[in-house]
Amino acid sequence: MKRRTFLPTLFAFFCSLLITVSCAQNAPQADAPADAPATATAGEPIKLGYSSWAGWWPWAIAEEEGLFEKNGANVELIWFDGYLESIQSLAAGQLDANSQTLNDTISFAGDAVNGMVAVLVNDNSAGNDKVIGAEGIDTVADLAGKTVALEEGVVGDFLLSLALEDAGLTRDAVEIKNLETGAAATAFAAEQVDGFAGWVPFWETALSREGSKELASSADFPGAIPDLLVVTQKLIDSRPDQVQALVNTWFDILAFIEENPERANEIMAKRASVSDTEFEKYTEGTKIFTLDENLEAFSAGGDDMKYMPYASQKMAEFMVELKFIPEAPDLEAILDDQFIKAYTAKK
Repeated sequence: MKRRTFLPTLFAFFCSLLITVSCAQNAPQADAPADAPATATAGEPIKLGYSSWAGWWPWAIAEEEGLFEKNGANVELIWFDGYLESIQSLAAGQLDANSQTLNDTISFAGDAVNGMVAVLVNDNSAGNDKVIGAEGIDTVADLAGKTVALEEGVVGDFLLSLALEDAGLTRDAVEIKNLETGAAATAFAAEQVDGFAGWVPFWETALSREGSKELASSADFPGAIPDLLVVTQKLIDSRPDQVQALVNTWFDILAFIEENPERANEIMAKRASVSDTEFEKYTEGTKIFTLDENLEAFSAGGDDMKYMPYASQKMAEFMVELKFIPEAPDLEAILDDQFIKAYTAKK
């Protein structure tokens, strides 16, 4: 379940993996208000990508239960086994919308041919990303001078940096062993390094090492790892009604989950191809956002990671400092709360 990769790569290498784009272009509808009634039969379907993360599995409910159609959303829902492919597809103009993290949106936005704009917070990681230490390492501060295996530039790296800062240290206090996240977990389990940072299910491999323990998790840093519905700026400009329909559908999904938990869990577990035990574990570490939490997250509330304007600034500084991106994109342009506010106004 590889996800949350910051590093943009050359799109050409992945061309054979990307979805075929129709040559037909939709007639512009830029003058339509964001909350205009949607017509599901109008225009080409909106291509919405998603992949295996607990906060995105609920999209399968909309497909199974007809919630897209109910809200006038003309959607082709596309599952990606590889999360990175979904981001690249959106950046290359092969998708109209995608389920991805704030950090990846910052990373890819500068090169996205149709722009990238977050319009909804699906969830926050609330424990599914962890920093693990070997036996005898009891706190994050104990990692000073030790070797930590992780995939540089991805969320595990960012989480480690936050945890070190919280402990009064910098990232330079540890020696980073840069490995793909799965390989990093395996190296830690094989006692080749002293620490590991990454996400589920890889930290389960890390914790198989005798005496190992969790030192910090995303639950300690609320808002640091938001998972989002991201659409192209082109879609917002040409078909704002469909963007609104997607946002409206999401909140219908949450209502369905509350009213029909067993059926909802059945659909999501089947889509994710996980056992009941795994499903429960992964959803426990994922905080699905309410409407009010969405409004708060988009607001410029202050110097706190739960506010995306602040979190995006911190993430951009982190990536620029480590030279993962040459410069930060326009951070105001990648956050748009008009559709959340329109939904709120109609409640």
